[in-house]
Amino acid sequence: MRKLNQCCQSGFTLIELLVVIAIIAILAAILFPVFAAAKSSAKTTMCASNLKQIGTAVMLYQGDYDDAYPNTGDPYLWFGERFRWPIMPYLSIGQKQTAGGFTATSGAPEVLKCPEDPTAQSTFDATSYAYSASLYHSPDQIATYTIQSLVAAQTPQELTCITENASALATPASKIIVDEWLTAHRHPGAPIGFWGTSSNILVPGADQWTGARNSLFGDGHVKLIWAGQQTPSIQNCPDMNLTPGGIGGSDLR
Repeated sequence: MRKLNQCCQSGFTLIELLVVIAIIAILAAILFPVFAAAKSSAKTTMCASNLKQIGTAVMLYQGDYDDAYPNTGDPYLWFGERFRWPIMPYLSIGQKQTAGGFTATSGAPEVLKCPEDPTAQSTFDATSYAYSASLYHSPDQIATYTIQSLVAAQTPQELTCITENASALATPASKIIVDEWLTAHRHPGAPIGFWGTSSNILVPGADQWTGARNSLFGDGHVKLIWAGQQTPSIQNCPDMNLTPGGIGGSDLR
């Protein structure tokens, strides 16, 4: 009987068990946000690495084309799924066209997708990164363009593409050449594009200055930029396509 009593006395009491559970719950509440932040930071770093590789591909392209930035004569080259075409050989990515669009045949197409971009994970065509329209339109053109010019090019001037090269960069360290379309980082709600949330894509939304993007600059460096750090476009948006001054302008305030 004495041994039985000693055995029972060595176990946890209900109060002790509740205390242990409470401690575990407190630790979980403290650590889970830390783990989530660490995971998000790792994805942001992977995204920056993608842009560094894209920057290298653009420089290799320029090496073969007399320092010129990609220009295919397509006014919609700034779209992610279109600008990738001229640089994919320099990323060792192959593709083929199918009934449902394009699919990758070789290489690592993940370099074209930010791990925190919820819209770019399903198909190869869903690219996270956009190319600046100011790299294949002249500063004079950019001065007259609007969001409508980019999305619904209608006039001969809007359809005319002019090759620009690196020598036209007045401030390479502050001109964005490739950007994330969405504010997939440091954004409190669903990620938004350059123009924010709007019922009409051609009209800027009220939240265009929220969140952050990884950006590739003309000198090759990549940095996480808050939307509010960017130079406002003519329509008051953080839009590297419509940088005041075009390729000769600066995307940082």
